[in-house]
Amino acid sequence: MATTKKPTTSRAAKMREYFAVNPTATPSEVAKKFKTTYQIAYMAKKSMDKIVSEAVYEIGKRKAALWQPPELLPVPPITMEEPAADPVNHPAHYKVGGVETIDFIEAKRLTYHLGNAVKYISRADHKGNRLQDLEKAKWYLERAIAQSS
Repeated sequence: MATTKKPTTSRAAKMREYFAVNPTATPSEVAKKFKTTYQIAYMAKKSMDKIVSEAVYEIGKRKAALWQPPELLPVPPITMEEPAADPVNHPAHYKVGGVETIDFIEAKRLTYHLGNAVKYISRADHKGNRLQDLEKAKWYLERAIAQSS
C-alpha cells in the first residue's frame, strides 16, 4: 500500500507568508525567527514585496479600465418627496431630502438649542405651520446667542 506524501511548504514560502501577515517585520527579525541568514530572509521579503506590488499594479489597471469621466456616470435623481411615515421613530417631516434631522444634528455635535433650531427649520415647510416653526427656531437661536454672551 502506497502512502501519499503530504506536500511541504518551503521555508521561503513560510517567510513570505509571515511577511504578508506582518508587513512591518524586518529581515533580521524573520531570519532569527526562521533560523536562517539575513540574506535569505531579505530575498524572501523582496520576493514578497514584488508579489504585492504586482498585485497592486493589476488592481490599479483594472480600476483604470473601469474609470469613466464624471460626465458619463449616471446621476441619481434627488427627490424631495416625503418617505413613508413612522411617526415615532422616523417622522416623515424629519427625513425630507434623504437625511434625518437627528443624524445631521448628531454628526455636527450641535448643542441642545442649536439642534432644536435646526429641527424646527428643517421641518418648517413639511409640518403644517411654517411661521410657527420658524418662530420656534428663532427662539432657540436667541437662547443660544444669549448663552454665548
